[in-house]
Amino acid sequence: MNLSDSWTAGQPIVRVGAAEAVLRSLRAAIEEGKLPVGTKLSSEAALAQQYAVSRSVIREALRSCASLGLTVTRTGKGTFVISDRVASDLTLGQYSARELTEARPHIEVPAAGLAAERRSDEELAFLRDVVQAMCTEDDPEAWVSLDASFHSAIARASGNRVFESVVADIRDALAHQSETLNMVAGRQQKSDVEHRRILDAIEAGSAAEASAAMRDHLAAVGVALDRLLNAS
Repeated sequence: MNLSDSWTAGQPIVRVGAAEAVLRSLRAAIEEGKLPVGTKLSSEAALAQQYAVSRSVIREALRSCASLGLTVTRTGKGTFVISDRVASDLTLGQYSARELTEARPHIEVPAAGLAAERRSDEELAFLRDVVQAMCTEDDPEAWVSLDASFHSAIARASGNRVFESVVADIRDALAHQSETLNMVAGRQQKSDVEHRRILDAIEAGSAAEASAAMRDHLAAVGVALDRLLNAS
């Protein structure tokens, strides 16, 4: 069955927090059985019109629905509800949230420490610019891109090509994770504070403080993921 045949939205959603609001609306409808398993959602264009938002907002919300294990998009066929409860782990493209949580501390913590010792003036200036842009960015998709750039830049500043290569490989998965956590767990402002602490330690040249700041940041991400999954 089609979404438009079985369920209709209430009032249009305003642009502030639009993707999060769309996600919450769809998630509630799925978990409450208004959109039962097997339901085919309306097209992006139809959903955008229904919610009075752009198609990019709808795509953000649908990506997070898929990451939560609630829906799946089949090329040429559409998006379907596949579960009425959040999965035990998030699907983030090629990797899962659990895999990222287990791996990132072994990569990004030492990379941050090395970046504090080895970063160039140009690399530090780039990190400053990224953090400043993140603190003033109100577009979720743009913020996620900056977040990925921040972590990639630290790996690059470490001077270790293995760290740089690994972070580049998981960049898309990190972006999916940030996008979902920002919408579901409200992580954006907290991440801005954590990123500033990492930057300050790298700027000060303190490997110990940079490593600790990155470790705390990743731990906070892990806690948010646990709460999200255990709340289902």
